[in-house]
Amino acid sequence: MGNYLAFDLGASSGRAIIGTVDNGQLSLKEVHRFGNGPVEKEGSFYWDYDALTGELVSGLKKAVATGVKLDGIAIDTWGVDYVFFDKKSRKMRRQPYNYRDERSVAAAEKLWKKISKSELYRATGIQCMTLNTIYQLCAHYEQFPEDFADSTFLPIPDALALALGGDFTAEYTHCSTTNLLDPASRNWHWELIDKIGLPRSVFPEIVEPCSGNGMLKAELCAGLGIAPVPIFKCGSHDTASAVLAVPAPADTEWAYLSAGTWALLGVESDAPQLSEASELANVTNEGGVGGKIRYLTNIMGSWLFQELRRVWNESGKDLSFNDLEQMARSAEMGKYFVDPNYSGFAAPGDMPGNIRKFCRMTGQCEDMTDSEVVRAVYDSLALCFRCKLEMIEKLQGVHYSCLNIVGGGTKDRFLMQLASNALNRKVITGPVEATAAGNILGQAIAAGELSGVDAAREVVRNSFELESFEPDAAEAEKYQAALERFCRVKA
Repeated sequence: MGNYLAFDLGASSGRAIIGTVDNGQLSLKEVHRFGNGPVEKEGSFYWDYDALTGELVSGLKKAVATGVKLDGIAIDTWGVDYVFFDKKSRKMRRQPYNYRDERSVAAAEKLWKKISKSELYRATGIQCMTLNTIYQLCAHYEQFPEDFADSTFLPIPDALALALGGDFTAEYTHCSTTNLLDPASRNWHWELIDKIGLPRSVFPEIVEPCSGNGMLKAELCAGLGIAPVPIFKCGSHDTASAVLAVPAPADTEWAYLSAGTWALLGVESDAPQLSEASELANVTNEGGVGGKIRYLTNIMGSWLFQELRRVWNESGKDLSFNDLEQMARSAEMGKYFVDPNYSGFAAPGDMPGNIRKFCRMTGQCEDMTDSEVVRAVYDSLALCFRCKLEMIEKLQGVHYSCLNIVGGGTKDRFLMQLASNALNRKVITGPVEATAAGNILGQAIAAGELSGVDAAREVVRNSFELESFEPDAAEAEKYQAALERFCRVKA
């Protein structure tokens, strides 16, 4: 029996969860939860690294207070972001930028003059998004070249682990989101790095998930009154851990959606797909656990609901996410649509106003009630899931009879039913804490308690109650009729 502490950090919140693997089953116990989000300073967006490392220590203290002997610790986070450290002192050079900061947009335009988007895709297999690490690093190098002298950058989960005693290496699945990896060699694409003019010296060694990452610092162990605890590399990109916890059988074709602030929809494959059709579809090839490729597409998910709620509550309302669901239920289905990935929705701002503006720009209507604004997001996400899944099916030449949805977004049962209706196929949901479960199972693999990915997914199937949603025929027909109109709403 092993007890593992997972730190699962999303772009809006974080949690510390103890997972116990015993007799082929996994049990989870949340011991700490905290808020997270961009911090604005002088017109730029950052992450508060010091606050986050402080929350890790708080989570450790609460985990130890339960009396459970910890057999491992690992951290997973959102993708693309990083922290620079001095190689000798290991001190942080500056607070890490948040991927929603707009500095990378201009850097991307400059980079594309050196290497085209198509060349980049053929080299790395990563979809073109200006928030990718490649553009962030170019912007950083132009503005603060001194940060690159005698330093190393670490992806954000490895940077956080460093504060606990982790080593100076970077985990593969997270590195794969940088747009700087060779998907065949699974190492840095040195030719690309040289071509765009970044110094090789700042790039850390890449190691595989489900491996060792040092030991918890002696001073932390002493302060907590515990014996040394191993730190592990799980699939440190949160979607990599979430996909590890998809309860799909080993002998069938399956598709997944990891539903959170971002909704990541895709499939697991043995090799990257770097075709022109794949590039045009903007599908990405990210690293997975067990040598797999996560062939997926990014969709702005609950971020849209989070921002609606934040803006309305800051204006004096007191709305829960359940209140938003009830507002949507009261509004007419399919009256308005938005493109969930519209760039105008990406940064923190007036989300209700931006949705209304989008509807005006696309020839719909700006005079929308708040309930209609929320319903537009629900309907648009459901149809976006359909379009993206059908696109991947066409590229892969495979039909998927159901969609496995995992993550916190599965708690929104209304969205899950709308997804089934829009897809006109079965949706299976769970586990809710898929990322934390995958993090813990990755640690169990690293510790030798589980033999690999298939064994980990068997544990998931034995441990969590799943829920199935079948399409409502009448509602599915309505979504089919609305599909063409949804596809036309592009700003």
